[in-house]
Amino acid sequence: MSNKGKTIEFVDLKRQYASISKEIDAAINEVIQNTDFVNGKAVKEFEKSFAEYCGLKYCVPCGNGTDALEIGMKALGIGAGDKVIVPANSFVASGEAVNNIGADVIFCDIDADSYNLDPNKIEACIDANTKAIMVVHLYGRMADMDPIVEIAQKHNLFIIEDASQAIGSTYKGKKPGQSGDFAVFSFYPGKNLGCYGDGGALVMNDENLYLTSKKIANHGRIAKYDHEIIGRNSRLDTIQAAILNAKLPFIDQWNEARYKIAQQYHKGLEGINEIIRPKDGAQEKSVYHLYVIRVDADVRPKLKTYLAENGIATGVHYPIALPQLAAYAYLGHQKEDFPLSDLYQDQILSLPIFPEMETEEIDYVCDHLKAFFNK
Repeated sequence: MSNKGKTIEFVDLKRQYASISKEIDAAINEVIQNTDFVNGKAVKEFEKSFAEYCGLKYCVPCGNGTDALEIGMKALGIGAGDKVIVPANSFVASGEAVNNIGADVIFCDIDADSYNLDPNKIEACIDANTKAIMVVHLYGRMADMDPIVEIAQKHNLFIIEDASQAIGSTYKGKKPGQSGDFAVFSFYPGKNLGCYGDGGALVMNDENLYLTSKKIANHGRIAKYDHEIIGRNSRLDTIQAAILNAKLPFIDQWNEARYKIAQQYHKGLEGINEIIRPKDGAQEKSVYHLYVIRVDADVRPKLKTYLAENGIATGVHYPIALPQLAAYAYLGHQKEDFPLSDLYQDQILSLPIFPEMETEEIDYVCDHLKAFFNK
């Protein structure tokens, strides 16, 4: 097992660009040649094609995934005095967006296997002021939607699907946004479908929600200078839209490559009792935005260092459960309030995964994990 000069990037965006450089360069050049920089043709094309890809009627491209969450919730009329249930294990944007529209975050613990919102814990979080459940399809695997939909219907709640890590994933054949009121996506460069800067979108079937969201994202207007409501400036840049248009035809191919890599990891890590591998759901097809293992909390720092010393990049998604962040200290939560999120935050470790990853690179990572635990 030679280590000399070997480096495994966590995500290698250079390889992806090299594989489609002609398409990307042509898309960017067309925007520049036409000086079509704001709300240009590529944005309108992406709005149509991305809605079709998601199996929904409408898409509102916007500046980033966090904006998409805020815009969608504002369009639903959620605001001051309202409460939104958010999973305790997520990126801060999930809670931050709720706070930014003036609503209150109510955290809920996660499911032991999927790392997503646990449907069995939701109803205990609901009161008369609860307006919505935010479902975050974390790491590329969709949450268990049927019981969540049942709870939402029982209590007359909106369902917000944060699918920033789950483009192309399915639950019983349904994609994100097909069970909730709307879904949002981030196109941050490292995402399965990423642009070359910030970008985001909302998708939905409801026309009124679409029109209101579109107005909010563009200064409260549809037509120029006809400002019907107070909005904001959150438009997807035309160059970024052009890049996404060039990439979208490849997304299913890339997702399938990620899934195959995950299966190779499953097999390669089999028999290492100290590692808990991610589980494939019986009803969900994950797109493996991340491949997240768990190890004992006292082992993780040593393992992370060992892998780095052997040229293997890793990540932790996420090292602090949302209720324990300094930003949410005002809520006064104790760690025991969210036992699984608290336990997992010190155990989880994300291994390298990207569509262009080669078999020998996966073997290299697995071999070093075996070597570490055999020492």
